[in-house]
Amino acid sequence: MARYTGPKHKLARREGINILEKESASLQRRINVPPGGIKGRRMTRRLSEYGQQLREKQKAKVIYGLLEKQFGNLVRTVGRKKGETGGLLMSLLETRLDNLVYRLGFAKTRMMARQIVGHRHVLVNGKKVNIPSYQVKINDVITLTPDFQKNPQVLALLENKDNPTVPFIKKSGTIGKLIRMPKREDIQVPFDLQLIIEYYSR
Repeated sequence: MARYTGPKHKLARREGINILEKESASLQRRINVPPGGIKGRRMTRRLSEYGQQLREKQKAKVIYGLLEKQFGNLVRTVGRKKGETGGLLMSLLETRLDNLVYRLGFAKTRMMARQIVGHRHVLVNGKKVNIPSYQVKINDVITLTPDFQKNPQVLALLENKDNPTVPFIKKSGTIGKLIRMPKREDIQVPFDLQLIIEYYSR
């Protein structure tokens, strides 16, 4: 299955979440109205248990920009490990290289972060890595290539002092480091991890 490349507003309305990862008053209003307008609202029915599980899985895929096969493989990977499956899944999603580039404020959105990684503008421990799904390890250092640090858009992002960081990473300028694995309480996510695990346990 190919990655969705259509209008992001349309996808956000379908999933009922803001996937643009930036404030948008017009989008927020539209999210509250299901596709089809008033008619769509009338026709909206209570989802079955399977339908709820499927919707939560779709939300997570959209937010992190994963294809079905990629997401399924992640869930199966955590299923073979010891520990709380939902928390483990959250850790793997959050320690993807593209996600950490986004969390460090080097990109406005995860989509932009994927492009930056894919175009070889990111270094991990001093070496170029162009795989967005690369799993970053504790104490790995992430930075941007010297040339890309001069990019006007990147410079503007780095000057934004209001960009919050998450507690499992440390940032200084264009240098970021994963200092520990993420915990559930570190991140507020608009999807239910337990329902996702149940979906793949069928």
